[in-house]
Amino acid sequence: MAIREIITAPDPRLKEVSKPVSRVDDELRALMDDMLETMYDAPGIGLAAIQIGVPKQVIVMDLAREGEKPQPRYFVNPEIIWTSEDTAVYEEGCLSVPDLYEEVERPARCCVRYLDYQGEIREEECDELLATCLQHEMDHLKGVLFIDHLSRVKRSMMLKKLMKQKKLMKEPA
Repeated sequence: MAIREIITAPDPRLKEVSKPVSRVDDELRALMDDMLETMYDAPGIGLAAIQIGVPKQVIVMDLAREGEKPQPRYFVNPEIIWTSEDTAVYEEGCLSVPDLYEEVERPARCCVRYLDYQGEIREEECDELLATCLQHEMDHLKGVLFIDHLSRVKRSMMLKKLMKQKKLMKEPA
């Protein structure tokens, strides 16, 4: 397993649409293991493959709270079958938009079909944080960041903050 570099906005690779995976094999499981290690190291609760520069429809997630045993989840070729009409607002952040958070409104519940770590087909109804996180990560697979759900003014402000952070990080101490 290896920790990979997480791409940050406004890198154009984050706008790339991810391709479906033909099958879950050892090579793909190695990618998912790397993604999970990268996500834990960041630290975060979800990561899409495109965030490490791999345009494949793969997501890893772990919503275990601090002090709980890790509960890694793997979603290959996820597709949302339905979403609820009722919505929920969560303050979202993103490893590709570091240290910036904003409230985003999404469907409160959804049902998703995907392949798991072994390549088995799963279908699951999701609510609360799982529904929000899955929708957030699945947006990445379509080249969409959570800031794309914000008003143009808020998105522009967040991108300016991000560019300022990047510039400060590059300046010599």
